[in-house]
Amino acid sequence: MQKDIEITVAPYNVDNHQAILDSLANSLNIHQSRINHFNIVKRSIDARSRKVVYRMQIRAYIDEAYTPLKQNLTYNKVSDDKKVIIVGAGPAGLFAALQCIEIGLKPIVVERGKDVKQRRRDLAAINKQGLVNTESNYCYGEGGAGTYSDGKLYTRSNKRGDINKVLQIFVDHGAHPDIMVDARPHIGTNKLPHIITAIRQTILENGGEVLFDAKLTDLVIENGKVKGIIFNHEQEINADAVILATGHSARDIYELLHSKNILIEAKPFALGVRIEHPQNVIDQAQYHCDIRSEYLPPAYYSLVEQVKSRGVFSFCMCPGGIIAPCATDLNEIVVNGWSPSKRNNPFANSGTVVQITLDDVQGYDPLRMLNFQSAIEQKAFEAGGGNLVAPAQRMVDFVENRLSIDLPKNSYLPGTKSVMLDNILPDFVSQSLKGALPLFGKKMKGYYTNDAILVGVESRTSSPVRIPRDKETFQHPQIKGLYPCAEGAGYAGGIVSAAIDGINCANAILNQHKH
Repeated sequence: MQKDIEITVAPYNVDNHQAILDSLANSLNIHQSRINHFNIVKRSIDARSRKVVYRMQIRAYIDEAYTPLKQNLTYNKVSDDKKVIIVGAGPAGLFAALQCIEIGLKPIVVERGKDVKQRRRDLAAINKQGLVNTESNYCYGEGGAGTYSDGKLYTRSNKRGDINKVLQIFVDHGAHPDIMVDARPHIGTNKLPHIITAIRQTILENGGEVLFDAKLTDLVIENGKVKGIIFNHEQEINADAVILATGHSARDIYELLHSKNILIEAKPFALGVRIEHPQNVIDQAQYHCDIRSEYLPPAYYSLVEQVKSRGVFSFCMCPGGIIAPCATDLNEIVVNGWSPSKRNNPFANSGTVVQITLDDVQGYDPLRMLNFQSAIEQKAFEAGGGNLVAPAQRMVDFVENRLSIDLPKNSYLPGTKSVMLDNILPDFVSQSLKGALPLFGKKMKGYYTNDAILVGVESRTSSPVRIPRDKETFQHPQIKGLYPCAEGAGYAGGIVSAAIDGINCANAILNQHKH
C-alpha cells in the first residue's frame, strides 16, 4: 500500500533518515518495520511561527516492496532528414533541441554568443573594467541569461507542461537531486555552466548541431513560409522550421522583424531597482531569530503591494547573492542578481519593480516600450558616469528625497555612485516605490532601513515586445514555420517556463510534420 502524508521535522533533522522514519511511523500509527521505503515528494520551509520547521510531503510504501523507476531519458541519434533551426542557446533553445532529438527531429542551434567557458572572460571584463562585449555578456551566450544569473527553478507554470521532466533533465546532466523536491529549487550560478555543457554534449552526441558566434541577421522567407536563416550576414542554413528563442534582451531581433513588416506587438513589462540588504537582516526578519541556524538556508522574501492601483513587487530574490551588471549594449546600465549554490555571500538582493502599462507610453509603435526601457537604461549609465558604475541611493534617503552622503558596502563589483534616483526613474515609478517600501517594512521587520541600497536600474524583468503566435500551432500568424518561443517572444518568465515552452514548440513542429 502507498500512503501520501505530510510531516514536519526540525531543521537539524531535515537530512536525518531515521528521524523522518520515526515521524512517519508516529503519524501513520504503525510500526517502523512496515514502512519498506519512503520518497520525499516535496519539501518546504515553514517560518510562519517562531519555531521554524520543514514541511515534507512523503510517499510511504507500507507492507509493499519498492521498485525504483529508471528516470533517465534516453535519446536515439537523429538523421539529417528533418531539420529544425533553433535560434538561441538559452533554456528554451536547449530544451527545444533535446525534445527535437527525443521525437526524431534534427536540431541546429545557432547562438550569437560564446560557449559557457569562453563567456567567463567577457564577464570578468564587465565586472572588473566595465567593458561590455555586445555579443557575449550576462545575457548572450550558451545557457542564456540564466547561466550566470542564479539558476532559480521556481515556477508557477504547472499547466504549461511537465515541470518534473525539466527538473529531471537537469538532474540527469549534473544538478543535485534535491531540486526535484525543494519547493524553491535552485542550482547556483557556479554549477550551471557544467550542467549546460553536459546538455550540449547530449545534443551533439545524438546528431544535433550547436554553432557559436553565429548571430541571426536575416530570415529566409518565401511566399509566407520560412525557408531558413542567414547568420553573420553571409552564411545560410535551410530548414522549414525555425524556433525563435532569442531571449528578452535581443533587441536587434525585434528590429529585424519590424523592418521586414513581420507583426510584433508592444507588451507591458516592469521597471525599478535592485534592492540589497545585509543577509542577516532578512534572516532575522524571516526566521524570528538573532542568528540564523546552521541548518537553515539564507532566507528569502516575496513582497507585493498596490500603490494607487499600480502593482509594486519583489522579483528574482537572491539570498546570499550578488548584484550583476547585465548590459547588452554600450552606454547603458542594467542590473540583475544571482546567487552561488551555497548562497553564502553576506548580502541579499531582489529586483523591486513597478508595473509599466501600455497606457504609460502612448503611441502605436510596437517598439515604443522597448525604446522607453532603453532610454532609462541610458540615463542610468550617464548618471553613473561610465564604466558601468551604477546610480544608487540608500532606501530611506530615497523615500525621503535626500541625496545619500555615502553608500553602504554592497556586492555590485563595477561600483556605485550616490545620485537622486528620481532623476533617472519616471516619476510614477519613483512615487510607486516610495509608497511601497515603507509598507514592505511593516510586513517585514527591518526591511525599511537606510542600511539597504537601491541600485538602478532593474529593467529586463520581461520582454517589452511580444511576437504573436497561434495558440494551437505555435506558429507566427503571418509566417508559416516560424515559432516564436519563450521569454523573447513574451511567453515565459524564468528558466523552467522557458524550457517548457521550448519543449512545446518542438512538439508543435512534429504535429505540423504529421499533417
